[in-house]
Amino acid sequence: MPDRLSELSRSVADRVAIVTGAASGMGRATAYVFADEGAKVVVADLGADRVQAVVDEIAAVHGPDRVLGQVCDVASTDSLRGLVDATVERFGGIDIVVNNAGVSMVNSLLAQDDDEFESNWATTLDINLTAHARLVRYAMPHLLESDAARVVNIASTEAIVTTPGLAAYAATKAGVVGLTKSMAVELGRHGITANCICPGPIATAMTSAIPDEAKETYARRRVPLRRYGVPEEVAQMTVSLCLPAASFLNGAIVPVDGGMSIRHT
Repeated sequence: MPDRLSELSRSVADRVAIVTGAASGMGRATAYVFADEGAKVVVADLGADRVQAVVDEIAAVHGPDRVLGQVCDVASTDSLRGLVDATVERFGGIDIVVNNAGVSMVNSLLAQDDDEFESNWATTLDINLTAHARLVRYAMPHLLESDAARVVNIASTEAIVTTPGLAAYAATKAGVVGLTKSMAVELGRHGITANCICPGPIATAMTSAIPDEAKETYARRRVPLRRYGVPEEVAQMTVSLCLPAASFLNGAIVPVDGGMSIRHT
């Protein structure tokens, strides 16, 4: 009798995964889930101490051979190239790229300060959108060598419904959705899938400044599950999109928002 009835693997064991913005929030949770599922994880983020803290936590559970920390400014082409080079030097290849790094900066079209508007717009564009395309391009020679290459771009429900004063953030997150579709169409013929996650209200550092009472009120009014999500709930979906078995899922835009974006009133 065969050991299994199904043929497609649901294991990412020994796959090499780069996760940007991995020192906190959803990125950190994603690195943890990949590590728990047996992948070799590259923790990429700003701040050597923050990166090392995550590396130490993963190494304490899974050993130092399964994790690499890399200080990386995703707005820098040299830094992104260095991330790819360090990953390949340590682990021999790249199977998975998770573009998670992002910033949310006040960027109102009614702003009186032109310099601030232009600076915040440019920074948000570089980090939230351009970096995604660049990292995938730099990793491309290695993704092409993988038998189950996966790209997951983290957008936001701000690509679907928006908040006043976040013009650049909303524009870049909508851009991530479009970029993901372009990647899926162009790279699919090479066996590389590209999918996108749109997290809704998640309890991270980005939302920590919102008072708890305001969060509770918002969740009751707007989220069918009546709560904020936690980072691991996004991370679990991210890793699911990277399974070898997810081989015919390509160009999908997946809201992880407790049903927020489909609620009419």
